[in-house]
Amino acid sequence: MENQLWKRELFTTWQKDQQRTNKWAILRSVRSSATPPGDIRSLPTGETFKEYVVSEQTPGELQGHEILYSSVAVGVVLILFTLTAAVLFVRRRRTKNADEEHAASSILVYPSQQGTAPQFLTKEIHFSLPPLRSTSLGDLAEPDDSDVDTESLLLPTVTNQRSNSFSCYGLGVIEPALYKNTLDLDDVQWPEGHIGRIWFSLRYEPSTEKLLVSLLKVKNLPSRTVGTVNSCDPFVRLHLMPDERRYLQSKQKKKTCNPYFDETLVFQVSAKDMSDHTLKLTVIDGSRTKRRSEIGHVTFPLKELEIGDGTEQQLFKLDLEKEPQEIKSNLGELLVSLVYNENLNRLTATVIEARGLHFQGDKHEAYVRLTLNQHYRSVKEKRTGIARPSRDGAVTFTEGFNLKLAPSQADISSLAFHVFQATSGYGRDKLIGKCVLGSYMFARGRALIQWNTAINNPMEQNQQWHVLCE
Repeated sequence: MENQLWKRELFTTWQKDQQRTNKWAILRSVRSSATPPGDIRSLPTGETFKEYVVSEQTPGELQGHEILYSSVAVGVVLILFTLTAAVLFVRRRRTKNADEEHAASSILVYPSQQGTAPQFLTKEIHFSLPPLRSTSLGDLAEPDDSDVDTESLLLPTVTNQRSNSFSCYGLGVIEPALYKNTLDLDDVQWPEGHIGRIWFSLRYEPSTEKLLVSLLKVKNLPSRTVGTVNSCDPFVRLHLMPDERRYLQSKQKKKTCNPYFDETLVFQVSAKDMSDHTLKLTVIDGSRTKRRSEIGHVTFPLKELEIGDGTEQQLFKLDLEKEPQEIKSNLGELLVSLVYNENLNRLTATVIEARGLHFQGDKHEAYVRLTLNQHYRSVKEKRTGIARPSRDGAVTFTEGFNLKLAPSQADISSLAFHVFQATSGYGRDKLIGKCVLGSYMFARGRALIQWNTAINNPMEQNQQWHVLCE
């Protein structure tokens, strides 16, 4: 019995020593064999069994470490790939922006109804710039009248354009016709007494019934003060005659006798009324003291404008002319008074006195006949009594007449005064002279001023002497 216990202890001690020395041999045998080495009876027990189990789990831990290292390597590769893609994307964006900035000659076309963002379209435009005599735009050469045909200078049609009610040119669109060499020739000889030349273009849109007047420039305006240069602050006032009460006005240019306006003004006119109107452009010098000095004006009958389909611009250049001076005559003068009652639609015309009448023969007697005309058609006719001249040669009438005149008819009406020398017997009375008061369609100077003053200031009496003409 003791022998068996001794053998068992000896076997246990030997097994422990064998376990310590051959631990890796057992691991290799376990990994290389599908079944555990030896039979189940040879398995160690106690503490030795625990160490054996630990040794059996060591390969799994090694495999876990290998998986961890592989995951880390894959993550590093993904990070590097992401960084590379980001760098390439940034470089591509920078290259695209550089290409867009390089295309500086492109034209910005505003979006249509289908799009929401601007689009850049490149369009090749052939034109030539006018020759410059200096760095100032005001020194552009002037055209020669003999080589320029106004009817042939038609501005090209602009199709896709962005415009408002006061503009007929598209934004970002260059009009090559304005830069033709024929419009800018050197060494223009201005005639003596020339007071300026104006360039403008007209276009009428039948669909919207709009008349678009584009002011381009004015050249060779006189200076306000003799001996100074560019002492002028011009602007242009536009009237659609015969209506002189309403007008459009351009911006004022400071200290220049060769202003560039580049403005578009719009009148609302029906197609059937175009032939009844005349466009008047008046150039005015506005001084610092707010006084207005009219330099000159041009007129253009709209019946001469070719309407067409409303897409063609027609360019004009006209020399300014001053208001006609009062006619000097030896036929005599007539003093007339006007009072307008807007509430009663009544115009009261009073023939007060005549002086300096040129009579023929021995019988010096005169009378005045008044005629109210509308569109050159006689509407009403009145006459004064016969009067004799006094010792100083003045003939006093002092007779008033009431004529029916609505405010809407003031622009198409005129009042003619005919002074006759009365003759005896069956002879025909001789016409000494006449004067006509009315709107711009019929009168100028004092006659126009008195008519407009009476219509625009109801219930105010206005008297004026008028020179008689044949």
